[in-house]
Amino acid sequence: MPWIQIGFDIPRERFGLAEAVLESAGALSVTSRDPGDEPVLEPAPGEQPLWSRVTVIGLFDADIDVAGVHANAREALGEDPAGWWAEPLADRAWERAWMDGYEPMRFGERLYVVPSHQSPPDSEAVNLHLDPGLAFGTGTHPTTSLCLEYLDAHPPVGERVLDYGCGSGVLAVAALLLGAGEVEGVDTDPQALIASRENARINGVAERLRVREVGVDPPAPADLVLANILSGVLIELAPRLIDCCRPGGRLVLAGVLEEQADTVRAAFAPAIELVVTPPRDGWVRLEGRREIA
Repeated sequence: MPWIQIGFDIPRERFGLAEAVLESAGALSVTSRDPGDEPVLEPAPGEQPLWSRVTVIGLFDADIDVAGVHANAREALGEDPAGWWAEPLADRAWERAWMDGYEPMRFGERLYVVPSHQSPPDSEAVNLHLDPGLAFGTGTHPTTSLCLEYLDAHPPVGERVLDYGCGSGVLAVAALLLGAGEVEGVDTDPQALIASRENARINGVAERLRVREVGVDPPAPADLVLANILSGVLIELAPRLIDCCRPGGRLVLAGVLEEQADTVRAAFAPAIELVVTPPRDGWVRLEGRREIA
């Protein structure tokens, strides 16, 4: 049995936090389901249907430290997760099983994320075909949604874009489909780089995407820097991310809970004055321009 599935129940508003905890612990995928029998009406564009309480489920390699995941979840949630369970699973392509129930989603006015095995609902829209493989970033998490909506509202036409922590490459590919001149994606996970290259190829933009592992040398300054990472990492990376943003360039951060926003803002001041967006499921986006002087 090469896989282990771990799940627990949480209130709807804590789903994003629970998902982030499981992903940071090494989950290959994170899904949700109704723990009872509660119907959900058709969600609005870009929203993930969730119930008042949610069973969140993470898929892990068989050698995962289940007790360690449990301890991390307890610490992050501030209480013992309700209905905790863990069970082995038989071998299959679980990293792609999420696509069985995944439907195209719209972000903003014209950007859709479409599973690679489906046809887009609007052939005239900007359609991003996604096959994330083992890397994360499908658009379902509020932090990714907030970034995709920013790109749709502020298309980086002709600009150089940096996606710091590119994951599946969803933000990098979206930027290219929306007119970016070139995009560089960096990540610490080699699997993320493979997924990003493949998703760029699927969408016909591979020649304008450069991906590489995070190294000692920072990427060249960009007109737009995107970083959808958890807040502690953003704070640690603040000096590098500021340097990666050219004077007058834009910085967009996500992966930040509402109560963490002021701490993150302080880490980037005074070089970049960040504005905090209204929260979505407890998560916010921060955006601003680097001072020219």
